[in-house]
Amino acid sequence: MRKADKFYCLCQVCGWGAYSAVGLWSAVLDHGWTLSVTGGYLLFFLYSIALTHLLRRVVHRRNWSSLPLPRILVRMAVASVLIGAIQAALVVGVYTALEGSMGIWRDKSSVAFLFMGVSVITTIWSVLYLTITTMRHSREMRQNQIQMKLALSDAELRALEAQVNPHFLFNCLNSIRGMIVEDPEHAQDMVTKLANILRYSLQRDRKHTVRLETEVEVVADYLALEAVRFDERLHVQFDVAEKAGQIEIPPMLLQTLVENAVKHGTEKTAEEGQLSVRAALEGNQLRIEVENAGRLDPPLMTSTQVGLANARERLRILYGESATLNLLASGQGRVTATVLIPALQ
Repeated sequence: MRKADKFYCLCQVCGWGAYSAVGLWSAVLDHGWTLSVTGGYLLFFLYSIALTHLLRRVVHRRNWSSLPLPRILVRMAVASVLIGAIQAALVVGVYTALEGSMGIWRDKSSVAFLFMGVSVITTIWSVLYLTITTMRHSREMRQNQIQMKLALSDAELRALEAQVNPHFLFNCLNSIRGMIVEDPEHAQDMVTKLANILRYSLQRDRKHTVRLETEVEVVADYLALEAVRFDERLHVQFDVAEKAGQIEIPPMLLQTLVENAVKHGTEKTAEEGQLSVRAALEGNQLRIEVENAGRLDPPLMTSTQVGLANARERLRILYGESATLNLLASGQGRVTATVLIPALQ
């Protein structure tokens, strides 16, 4: 039995049990412990539960909860009055059958008072049931919406990751292809480093985050591949604080920033280029900087680069507005990509 059904049964028994107990106590004070009094209230307790349960089934079967509120209230009011009339008729009928006469129910005002009382109680039952059911349905709908949103974000995040990995693989394979004939030994070393990177990509867990220090190791392999391709024109400097290395970041985030720096920095200049990777904690945030020689030309600033666009989107999905990724140019011919994310271990 579902938790909601158990709660409903408990409310039925406690609600009608309390009302029947109060009525029995009042009747005993007036008429004593007689068969008609005790038997009548026991049967009242049972058929009140049965009648209101029948109403519940009608509400579900006819899907009253989907109707406009005024129509729901009208139907509930009519049902409450009808059930109240049936309850009053059963009370009088049971009493008459057990006593052999109508007795106290000969007075029409007593019957009218009985009818009004049970109708009011049934109306209260209907309002409470409608309120609780509506609140539960609203809560379930919110939970379903949250689950759907999480599922959508998860699917979207995996699609973005799938876009990042082939892009990275394409660049590495181009580097290896250029070295196979010229320097087979170096090509073998590049294949080994690429294998390490692919193993990292395939073995990362489903949390969508890895430690920064793990990502730095992969980036070091990538830059070693690129250094061979650029004939040692690429010089790399790492400055990653020990505590910063323990912070979780999206996998391939640093790789994307470094790849972008190589593509728009080292590739576009014939001179030796210095690429710096820095990471440090600033309060409750992790600051990652990738700096390279180059400049932000207008076409670059308006370009919809796949790597950076995906990196920003992954940051948005994982951290909302708490994470940022910005590109800034200095007056000394340097460009810095800066990422700020919550420092979660």
